[in-house]
Amino acid sequence: MTGTANLARWHAYMESVGDAAALSALIADDCVFHSPVVHTPQAGKPIVMAYLIAAAQVLGNDSFRYVRELVDGEEMMLEFVTEIDGIVINGVDIIRWSPEGKITDFKVMVRPLKAINKVWELMAAQLAKAKGQGA
Repeated sequence: MTGTANLARWHAYMESVGDAAALSALIADDCVFHSPVVHTPQAGKPIVMAYLIAAAQVLGNDSFRYVRELVDGEEMMLEFVTEIDGIVINGVDIIRWSPEGKITDFKVMVRPLKAINKVWELMAAQLAKAKGQGA
């Protein structure tokens, strides 16, 4: 699958407003997630899905938008901007795809520090809530 096809598939998921089935179709079973606030990489489809669904709920408001996209084969870097509680959050999603069109590695970087703190606070609450619901 081409990088532009994978990019289109990612955008389709983002426009689906966090559809878990659409996300599941994109994630490899052995995918690894790198959080901006958790030191150790998080491995395996269930945990990657939990983080990405929580991120969609935390960051995916009306102000979320990608402002720059770089695609090089099976690698892509998507810079985003969003605002939460008056804090402008600037971040980068770095995504690696397999030749079969599955995400194998997903890294998120966020700035500035007060944005990282806000994302950490909201993500922790969202993940705890999801865990309580058996997700």
